[in-house]
Amino acid sequence: MKLKKIDLLAGVLVTVIWGCNFSVIGLGLKSLDPFLLTLLRFFLCAIPLALFIKKPPNIGYRTLALYGVLFGAGLWWVVNFAMYNGLSPGMSSVFLQFSAFFTIVLSSLFLKEKINAVHGAGMLLAGAGLLMMLYLAEQSSTTTGILLVLLAALSWSLCNLIVKVKKPQSMIAFIVWSSLFSVPAILIMTLFAEGLRPFRNLLDDFTWGAGFSLFFQSYITTILGYWVWNNLMKHYPASLVAPLSLIVPVSGVLTSYLFFDERLSPAQGLAIALVLIGIAIFINSERIARRFIKATPGTASPL
Repeated sequence: MKLKKIDLLAGVLVTVIWGCNFSVIGLGLKSLDPFLLTLLRFFLCAIPLALFIKKPPNIGYRTLALYGVLFGAGLWWVVNFAMYNGLSPGMSSVFLQFSAFFTIVLSSLFLKEKINAVHGAGMLLAGAGLLMMLYLAEQSSTTTGILLVLLAALSWSLCNLIVKVKKPQSMIAFIVWSSLFSVPAILIMTLFAEGLRPFRNLLDDFTWGAGFSLFFQSYITTILGYWVWNNLMKHYPASLVAPLSLIVPVSGVLTSYLFFDERLSPAQGLAIALVLIGIAIFINSERIARRFIKATPGTASPL
């Protein structure tokens, strides 16, 4: 199976938007508590849209609840908390993309999707590029922050698996209704961790920057972005779609270079090239494997 050009373009566009999202989260965290920022994000995803959009017909409440808790609390609450505790937006975006590898491995284990030697080569190159980005980054990283974002990456990969197994008929409805279950999970965690303090200061802490951050995260990143992403996950093997998320840290670095005059060193350029080559290998894995078989007569098919 091969990604259609329009689907490939949509996937790349979404991951570029996601690359900007980590800086947008950082903007919101300048004035709002991380727990409260996550809570308001998913509240806006669910209300008032759930009043006008019917529940997805082929999805039960338990599935909606599981996805909502993993996605809202396990993924984004954890990312915001890690950033609040000192992990930079750039480092968060890099570590979170290890979900691509988790998703591919889990899909192979539980859904029997095939991983061939070509996929392995793509993983090695892309992984080397990510590790190189981490080594070259100027921002410091805490062990706790790194572990938290890797936990978030695992949560994202489980969300991808749920979408692949359940295949929601209406992806917008799935995102909106699962957000209804994200809200109480995040609310409970907020009350447990900080009590009512974030709510008491909400009006004083709310700024135009926080408002923009919430709008972007709720409607652009979550509803639009995951509508596209989850539909790709539903229709294609994980080995074709998941690697596209590796564009997120690349777009973050390039955005800083283009719009904020940050220097792009030759080593950073090499790291970006390794990630992009790894993604290209994933996307064209079947074609590469067929050419390898033709070039070496008598070789068994790896597909």
